[in-house]
Amino acid sequence: MTTVREGSKSEQAYTWLRSRIASHAYGPGYRLVLGAIARELQMSVVPVREAIRRLEAEGFVTFERNVGAHVSLIDEDEYAHTMQTLGLVEGSATALSAPLLASDALARADEINEQMRALLDDLDAHRFTELNQQFHSVLFEPCPNPHILDLVHRGWGRLSGIRDSTFAYVPGRARHSVEEHDQILQLIRDGAEPLEIELSARNHRWRTRDAFLAARHSHTSEEGR
Repeated sequence: MTTVREGSKSEQAYTWLRSRIASHAYGPGYRLVLGAIARELQMSVVPVREAIRRLEAEGFVTFERNVGAHVSLIDEDEYAHTMQTLGLVEGSATALSAPLLASDALARADEINEQMRALLDDLDAHRFTELNQQFHSVLFEPCPNPHILDLVHRGWGRLSGIRDSTFAYVPGRARHSVEEHDQILQLIRDGAEPLEIELSARNHRWRTRDAFLAARHSHTSEEGR
């Protein structure tokens, strides 16, 4: 029988918990009971505790004294401000990158978007989110302004700590997102004015923000009835 090292068990627990949080099987506020999770994963509480500490460091889990660990609540103001800022800087980075994007890069972006489209009928929100970041990375990474590019990277990093996947919460947004990707790519291929490309990329980000916040407010209103 193969002996599984403690460290690898911790990684297994982390991956499993992260997936549950991303899919909203464990939604905001869900209490993470170490013993119950350990029994489900058929391991001791030690690697589960290590996994939860790691998730806490990443912002996905909050630990309160005398209460325990629970999935972090979404700070709507932080989310809104991050998405607003990311829309501005990513839109600018995409517009500056556009003249530098060769046909193979655009083909790569199109390929990623087709992979996203293939997920729409049976949405894997976590995978969709990974592909979404890959798609946008192709379009903004060639940005010749390192300061703007640094701000884009910071925005994406801050966003992952707020919530791993917007699309898990607003699955209907995924289809519109793919369609808007097509529009951005077409503008770049057509050699559109930089401002038109910038606004398209910016509004794409802001529509995702608006859809998420609208869904949150609707959900909160239903809970209050």
